[in-house]
Amino acid sequence: MNLQAQATTRFESGPAQVSLLELYTSEGCSSCPPAEAWLGTLSQNPNLWKAVIPVAFHVDYWDNLGWKDGFSSQEFTQRQRRYALSWGSGSVYTPAFVLNGDEWPAWGGGLPGKENLQAGRLAVIVAGTKVTVSYSPVQPAGPYTADVVPLKMNVTSRVTRGENHGRTLIHQFIAMNLLKADLSQTRDSFGADISFETDKPDALAVWVTRAGSLTPIQATGGLLR
Repeated sequence: MNLQAQATTRFESGPAQVSLLELYTSEGCSSCPPAEAWLGTLSQNPNLWKAVIPVAFHVDYWDNLGWKDGFSSQEFTQRQRRYALSWGSGSVYTPAFVLNGDEWPAWGGGLPGKENLQAGRLAVIVAGTKVTVSYSPVQPAGPYTADVVPLKMNVTSRVTRGENHGRTLIHQFIAMNLLKADLSQTRDSFGADISFETDKPDALAVWVTRAGSLTPIQATGGLLR
């Protein structure tokens, strides 16, 4: 099929920072279902995709403890470990929330209030499996990197072993992959084209960081039609 003939989906942030909310979780952890249930409530939140981009990263360090999580990835575990090291900690745990690059233990209530930080505009165009990212920062002081995560929504999993034996788990915002690309500068904006191979994701989360940093500067995303 001609790429130009494909339907396209566009996501775009405003100039104020959109929060990236990460959950590190596992189907093998009995403490994780309440955290995932709370994250799932964001699917009905009017600020979803506008003020907050949720992503659930399933880690693999529970996989040898009775139940292998089919969504787990060593790459996601390594990402969590990098966060822990940046906080001066040598250990990781689940469930663990990270909000805009900072450890966030206060989950369960509402999201924290916005500080109206001006972060520039992040625009994403999705055509088939091609993602075009364009970032216009407040001050063009790169280099920048884009992270692109295809997401699965409304996934049900029956766990037959381990701590969650006999439970049916419902997952939202599951990270299926984590793709990165360095952004090239054109005048006052930065951009890149990224392709993903994940089979029919339900949504997409995209954020930009300074090169070599985990801390998100701006984020956007949404459901794919």
